[in-house]
Amino acid sequence: MINVFVLQNGRLNQVPIASRADLENVKPVWVDLTDPDDDERAWVKAIYNVSLPGEDEVSDIEASARYYEAENGDLHLRTDFLREEDDGPSRVITVAFILSGKMLFSVHADDLPVFRLVRMRARSRPGSIADYMDVLLDLYATDAEYSADALEGIYESLEEVSQRVLQKEFSDQDAAAALNAIAHEEDLNGRIRRNMMDTRRAVSFLMRGRLLNSDQFDEARQILRDIESLDGHTSFLFDKVNFLMDATVGFININQNKIIKMFSVASVIFLPPTMIASVYGMNFQKFPELNWTFGYPMALGLMAASAAAPLWYFRRRGWLKLT
Repeated sequence: MINVFVLQNGRLNQVPIASRADLENVKPVWVDLTDPDDDERAWVKAIYNVSLPGEDEVSDIEASARYYEAENGDLHLRTDFLREEDDGPSRVITVAFILSGKMLFSVHADDLPVFRLVRMRARSRPGSIADYMDVLLDLYATDAEYSADALEGIYESLEEVSQRVLQKEFSDQDAAAALNAIAHEEDLNGRIRRNMMDTRRAVSFLMRGRLLNSDQFDEARQILRDIESLDGHTSFLFDKVNFLMDATVGFININQNKIIKMFSVASVIFLPPTMIASVYGMNFQKFPELNWTFGYPMALGLMAASAAAPLWYFRRRGWLKLT
């Protein structure tokens, strides 16, 4: 799918593209290709003389070659963007940017919320975009905001987990649910940190390459400051995740110790009766059960008394409490 945007009075207006003729009749500032087919790639290459990378080339490029200049002078960038999923783990989508002929070309496999948000804001904020480089910086700035919103969601989720972990009754089922939630938020937090690192590298590359004017340079520095402020939040969230993980595992160990405690008490209580039963079961001639009518009742009484004595002692010491 091709999304073409023209700049009119500082607004990004989308132009519908249904054929190659439609693409030839516009002068876009931004051409966004979402999972383009072969025909769409051929149109862009023929009209703008831009070679679009394939899907494998976008995802498999080496980290050291994420920013380079092609032989025809086009500047290529590879940047990761975060995408949260409602019914699964979050993902990082790699987007290929090509700066060519004062136009921005972007190629990615999935539609991204950051791109939708930039398009919506550009229409509602006239004068915020002057050229293709402003579009690119706006994408990076919005990516930082999107990551900040995702971090706020992690804060809220971990707060709910904290309330469950610190409640009075915490079962193994509660622990399993808490561990699952903690693992999900830890994974999202790690992807946000990776995403911010990649955005920082891209913005720094633009600043070092002297590709920005003075206003854009100031905006790029503000983006880097915003990213720097997010690093502290991700570090705090990692510490909170570790704390909740340790607390949850600790409660699991406590619940397991309660079960082991019951077996330990039972084994100690029944050890003396077992010993007495074993001795009286030897049937030696000198033992009273062969010559005394009340021998076996006395043996049973001794067994009960030997079991009651440690049970009374444990109860007095409070060792029979499970909490």
